[in-house]
Amino acid sequence: MNTERKHKKSAVGIDLVRLLAGQGNRIFTTAQARELAPQVGLKDDYLLEALHHLGRDGWIVQLRRGLYALTAEVPGVAPVHEFEIAMALVQPAAVSHWSAMHFHGLTQQVPRRVYVLTTTAASTPRKRAAGRSHGGEGFSAGGADFTFVGVDAKRFFGTRQVWIGEARVTVTDAERTLIDGLSKPQFCGDFAEVLQAFKVRLADLELDRIIDYALRLDGATAKRLGWVLEHLGLASPHLERLLSLPVKGYRTLDPTGERQGPCDGRWMIQVNLPGRIVT
Repeated sequence: MNTERKHKKSAVGIDLVRLLAGQGNRIFTTAQARELAPQVGLKDDYLLEALHHLGRDGWIVQLRRGLYALTAEVPGVAPVHEFEIAMALVQPAAVSHWSAMHFHGLTQQVPRRVYVLTTTAASTPRKRAAGRSHGGEGFSAGGADFTFVGVDAKRFFGTRQVWIGEARVTVTDAERTLIDGLSKPQFCGDFAEVLQAFKVRLADLELDRIIDYALRLDGATAKRLGWVLEHLGLASPHLERLLSLPVKGYRTLDPTGERQGPCDGRWMIQVNLPGRIVT
């Protein structure tokens, strides 16, 4: 009798999974599952146990407390993309930095983790931590590692929505991605990788947009942008807004590098790059 009851409850749990899939809930919360449970005859006091068994049997995977994703074991359900998971883990969220560089074709390197821009006020998950990555909050979920990079709410801009398979996700646009590379190259591989990305994008760069972004972010990033664009051959008249921005003191070109190397008084930049990657 106990075995028969167990099989019956398992079947009800699978019915719940199919109902979630039919409504397009590839990623769902405990609250969403609880709302649908009566439709398949699943009692509320058994819900958490049912979710546990569904996870054990490979039908769902827990992303964080109270958040789950359907697996490809569910008929008709494609694997959940890691970018889709990122959108569910924190809000606001935008795939950013090295992940966005790869998405936009600005690097041939495939990052081993997903970088996610969010706000410092957002609540980022911290259990099953993947470790901090140069200051970012690390987290593992759904077989992927994530790094959350927090900014002030007023600096959360320069994003667009795209479709990845069946999921609509938010990604930083190419210009914002490059600007983030100048500000935090440690989340984009390194500064050499960022410089190469600028070379790749230069012919298609939305110049007014990237300059606006830099000026909205901070003075150091604006001066770095001006130096990089000028050394990639962009004519000075286009850079006047960056050049005229007043700053106090020199800023290192690579913010992660040591304070050494020649100083460029025109841009108030200390060029702290190894000779092999100077443009």
